[in-house]
Amino acid sequence: MQKSIDYYLSLISPWSYLGHERLVRMAKQHNATITIWPVDFSVIFPSTGGIPLPKRSDQRKAYRMQELRRWRDYTQIDLNLEPLHFPVSDKLAATMVVNLRKQDAQKAIQLAGACLRACWLEERDISDENTLLAIAAENDLDGNDLLTDSAGAIETIAQDSTKAVELGVFGAPSYRFEDQLFWGQDRLDFLEKELEKSQAS
Repeated sequence: MQKSIDYYLSLISPWSYLGHERLVRMAKQHNATITIWPVDFSVIFPSTGGIPLPKRSDQRKAYRMQELRRWRDYTQIDLNLEPLHFPVSDKLAATMVVNLRKQDAQKAIQLAGACLRACWLEERDISDENTLLAIAAENDLDGNDLLTDSAGAIETIAQDSTKAVELGVFGAPSYRFEDQLFWGQDRLDFLEKELEKSQAS
């Protein structure tokens, strides 16, 4: 039976960026599909006790930076710790990914990766429509088409976010496989163990 991973993320999350390509490689290695769900953490945080980054204590902000340095060095993934365009809204980018998901799930994952890299590596503003159109073109996609029906896509994201809360999601990235939830790119090893168990059974 085909294995499937549900992937919940924010397109402006450094942790989603650090885990994105590793997840893609892992899924390919274990013959698993990925369904991508860009969700709205302004919906999820209030429902689950989360605190947006600007409202966190100085101690939590300082520790976050330490962890980003540690994981950047450990994974050897290039990462700008303080990108020029962060924080910004990822709603337009999420609209594109959700609309593309309806057409081609794999390309939607690739576009999400391009948006994450744009923020955390390339110093680009993914809240800017022209930037997003350029990113789409670089990935052989019609950005204008992907930005149509943005109201419908935003409603879909809201519904997906509510459903994510019901499934236990409270942070980004989160991965759901079978009946288990894995929060954070630092839990990818545990996800892989479950994929291996499923493969062996």
